[in-house]
Amino acid sequence: MLTKRIIPCLDIKNGRTVKGVNFVDLRDAGDPVELAKIYSDEGADELVFLDISATEERRKTLVDLVRKVASTINIPFTVGGGISSVSDVEVLLQNGADKVSINSSAVKNPQLINDLAQKFGSQCVVVAIDAKQIDGQWIVHLVGGKVPTELNLFDWAKEVEERGAGEILFTSMDNDGTKNGFANEALARLSELVNIPIIASGGAGNIQHFVDTFLDGKADAALAASVFHFKEIEIKTLKTALKNNNIEVRM
Repeated sequence: MLTKRIIPCLDIKNGRTVKGVNFVDLRDAGDPVELAKIYSDEGADELVFLDISATEERRKTLVDLVRKVASTINIPFTVGGGISSVSDVEVLLQNGADKVSINSSAVKNPQLINDLAQKFGSQCVVVAIDAKQIDGQWIVHLVGGKVPTELNLFDWAKEVEERGAGEILFTSMDNDGTKNGFANEALARLSELVNIPIIASGGAGNIQHFVDTFLDGKADAALAASVFHFKEIEIKTLKTALKNNNIEVRM
């Protein structure tokens, strides 16, 4: 059995780490460089850095900040926000990113997934999908959850796999920041549908939620923000609890 991964997420706005509920009401959560080092030292398996307003503000990801974070950690590092071309990705990889996460740009130009996978390898390409339930259907949203599309979560997940994505980062907008648990029913369905790893995001509030998303949601990795930023859950404690539930993790 492959080990399950624990991934803290740094949502960045104006150079600071922020956290909201259902994608709004953002509050400050600290300095991203300091937080990144803490998580790397505490045993996080990977780190995700999302410049959450880059797409909306039509600008590139904060390259200087990416470089600073990369220089302080020794775990795989995924960067997203405002990426819309092969050259954007080249710059981020040169500045310390190991993988990139694309979301709005992938929906607007699906060929970008193929191009990135071909140039850098599938293992480098994470497609982030933000979705929420509307009339019983999981609908994909763009621009930090502000713009609904016509796309169904499961159809889009299948397409991004076929186009060469190496992983899917699925955030349930309904669960985001609520601390009521992950969207395990949708996650389990995604895991059955595609053969690439699924990262669960949105809803972590306690250790049991992580146990549930690995056992019931069949997730390959679990991403969380506020429970780590505000010291509600320590990564070492979480991993010990997962091991006690017979879930393989890297200690």
